[in-house]
Amino acid sequence: MKTLPKLTALCFLLLFAIGANAKSNFDIIAELDSGPGNVTVTDDGRIILSLHQFYQPKYTVVEFKNNVLTPFPNKELADVDSKAAMKLDSVLGIRSANGVVWMLDNGMRSGVSPKLVGWDIKADKLHQVIMLPSPIAPKDAFVNDFAIDASHNHIFISDPAGGANAGLIVVNLNTGKARRVLEGHCSVIPENLDLIIDKVPVQVKDKSGKLTRPHIGVNPITEDLNNEWVYFGPMHGHSLYRVKADDLVNETLDAKALASRVERYSDKPISDGITIDKDNNIYLGELAENAIGVITPDKKYKKLAQSAELSWVDSFSFGSEGKLYAIVNRLHQSATLNGGVEISKPPYYLLSVKSLAFGLSGR
Repeated sequence: MKTLPKLTALCFLLLFAIGANAKSNFDIIAELDSGPGNVTVTDDGRIILSLHQFYQPKYTVVEFKNNVLTPFPNKELADVDSKAAMKLDSVLGIRSANGVVWMLDNGMRSGVSPKLVGWDIKADKLHQVIMLPSPIAPKDAFVNDFAIDASHNHIFISDPAGGANAGLIVVNLNTGKARRVLEGHCSVIPENLDLIIDKVPVQVKDKSGKLTRPHIGVNPITEDLNNEWVYFGPMHGHSLYRVKADDLVNETLDAKALASRVERYSDKPISDGITIDKDNNIYLGELAENAIGVITPDKKYKKLAQSAELSWVDSFSFGSEGKLYAIVNRLHQSATLNGGVEISKPPYYLLSVKSLAFGLSGR
């Protein structure tokens, strides 16, 4: 019996060491007053954030500079109340490559057609606008995240839509043409999984007041640095899939042929945005566990960090020096995902995460 206190103390020290190690894998760079959506970091180190539409922000895209959030690329375009002809409405997905910041506007706040907007940060002018009308983006579309393939000059967009009709959208940046692919395929539709965080289920309230637990289709998407494989999967799903970029951009492949080339890659937890480093480690937020995890090249999943501060890690981006950034937005506490009751409050976080290897800026 005399050894019990020693064992208890040893267990306590071990748990403390594990917790300290998990906490040491990330740092809070900034506390934000507005709930962020996604993050990208440009080649020259500029940190650009979308602000999540669930929190009804004044600006939909901002730049984090000198510890202040300022409208990006300018007030007229970023202000959702602006009368500018090409104003941004509801941007979530945001990535950068080759001096262009690409913003994916789902248009849901004003009920307008989704679009991709590219802004040339070197020339400080509009680079390209690609509209995504129906049926490319159906009426229930929620175009969310995307990967830029500079080698093929394409963008690959995830659209969870209504679940059963989830799919990917392939955009040819040379022609501006977009195609919807893999709609309803097992790799994009959600599994029958509820998301429960801190013992509270994520729920949405419909117009009649009925509460339901949403199951969301394809959301996380990224591409390896060789522009060979595109990795994706349903948010509410325990599987990550991949398909070759060559096959996605091949317009001669019919739906059956493309579907046959999709392969299940690994297990994953319920997760939002993902990214990948030069060694093909895939980073994600493990939403149910307030954690950041990684799928290593041996296709095994492990936690990198776990903390109450990691409350809905939504998006990742590597920076100009290979540094990994992430954001925390506590989206499950927003009125939209908490049965109509808003309990989410600032501060929200911009994080620096200790990665296993360097990655590509903007991705």
